[in-house]
Amino acid sequence: MINKQLIYLLTSRYSFQNGYPSRRRSLVDDARFETIVVKQTKQTVLDEARAKANDSSLECTILQAQEQHQQEDKIPQEVQQTVEDQDNDEEEIRMVAVDELPQKPQEHLPSADDEEKETDAGLTEEEVVLQNAASESPEAEKEVVRAAVVVRLRDGMGSLGRILKAVEAYHGTVVHLESRQSRSEGVLFDVLVKVDMARSNLLQLIRSLRQTQSFGSVSLLSENNVNVKAPWFPKHASELDNCNHLMTKYEPDLDMNHPGFADQVYRARRKEIAEIAFAYRYGDPIPHIDYTETENKTWSAVFARVKELMVKHACSEYIAVFKKLEDEKIFVNERLPQLQEMSDFLRKNTGFTLRPAAGLLTARDFLASLAFRIFQSTQYVRHINSPYHTPEPDCIHELLGHMPLLADPSFAQFSQEIGLASLGASDEEIEKLSTVYWFTVEFGLCKEKDEVKAYGAGLLSAYGELLHAISDKPEHRPFEPASTAVQPYQDQEYQPIYYVAESFEDAKEKFRRWVSTMSRPFEVRFNPHTERVEVLDSVDKLETLVSQLNTEVLHLTNAIAKLKQPFC
Repeated sequence: MINKQLIYLLTSRYSFQNGYPSRRRSLVDDARFETIVVKQTKQTVLDEARAKANDSSLECTILQAQEQHQQEDKIPQEVQQTVEDQDNDEEEIRMVAVDELPQKPQEHLPSADDEEKETDAGLTEEEVVLQNAASESPEAEKEVVRAAVVVRLRDGMGSLGRILKAVEAYHGTVVHLESRQSRSEGVLFDVLVKVDMARSNLLQLIRSLRQTQSFGSVSLLSENNVNVKAPWFPKHASELDNCNHLMTKYEPDLDMNHPGFADQVYRARRKEIAEIAFAYRYGDPIPHIDYTETENKTWSAVFARVKELMVKHACSEYIAVFKKLEDEKIFVNERLPQLQEMSDFLRKNTGFTLRPAAGLLTARDFLASLAFRIFQSTQYVRHINSPYHTPEPDCIHELLGHMPLLADPSFAQFSQEIGLASLGASDEEIEKLSTVYWFTVEFGLCKEKDEVKAYGAGLLSAYGELLHAISDKPEHRPFEPASTAVQPYQDQEYQPIYYVAESFEDAKEKFRRWVSTMSRPFEVRFNPHTERVEVLDSVDKLETLVSQLNTEVLHLTNAIAKLKQPFC
């Protein structure tokens, strides 16, 4: 996994008129910056790995492989001869994602033109990823994985025996083998071999096969039937401890236009609360923050304004939960709610919980948490000089904007589905998901009878844009994820376009259909019993899921039958 860089986004001046800034930070903007930085970082890591590989002589690599495996089992003489043969005209084959063997390999395997554009600099990108995975721990190094390897035979099928003996020598098992006539000049056959082998041995196998003149090139295709270039993502909520990368950090310290930049007390307070969030780990109780009189005063000003406007302009689901929060004395005018009491309330209603965050997270990390029904919330408060706006998310925005609807079952389900769709998605798809999130969860509108109501957190916590959004000034479009995902967003003034959902259920159904068109080569689900995300990549997992669904259908059928029975 390539570490993400912390990025500071410069912003222009802020306007406090009508409770909105002249520039707002958002997941969309950060997702775009993140895409650029990840690509740059990835290329840097690859270049460094290749340079490092080139520093070591080929002969040294061969000797290390021989010494390692001669201790376990003597390598057959033919394989040793294969390893000792050297070929300086090696080629690198580009990565091809394979989930299963293609029915028409000739349509998927690289062409000769592709090969001419690439040169083997010691390690291919796929091998760098595999090597990084193997280096995580001794257990990871010895873990048996499934991989597909393409070998191009210059001397015909007579060379196939060398491949099989090499696989045996490195303690691997061939699970599938397929060949076709090659279209590459100087190569007779292309052979696709699927093997089960320890990661470290797999790397040694590939390097060994490349040393014979009988093979035109050797290319690693995939690991565990999933493209090895797919990013790591958390499978359990405890792994969110690794998903706290910030795109903006300690804003008052960095941005001279920030309302708290010149306030040393405020800056120290922000840093103190951020450090508390950085120290948080899965399973810890959410730290209690003793909010100051000034912070509670800021809350009171915003709370009163939101309560005044929501009756007329907020959706009914928001109003209903807001009243419940007041009844339970979580929402009161005189003090800020604690995240722990809000988290307990959400868990009781929809299974969502909260986790403290130090600031605006990367789009990928933030969306990933939603897959586990966890919302990462800040605990710091905006500056008292600008109570109706904040350049980055603060706890007032989270509490008043997001929390009420996270306690609504339908909206909570929609939020989790956005999170599940983000797991393993490409950088470009993360950007699209962030845009959908921007136009729905942050600035979404929905229909209620003949009126348009707000459900977006950015609207419900910024009264100026709320009044603009429900007026006849902007354009109101029906929510369609495919078009919403590529709509440019406005971060310097009010949105000129808002998307209106027919209902939360309609929005969920349209979103599901759109997600099914994404390029991610696997499907995931959240198992509420184990609280883990499962990748549905095997028949056994699918059979287990079908069995669970059959049980649920049986309960539903029985319930319907009992409801139809006449009263005694």
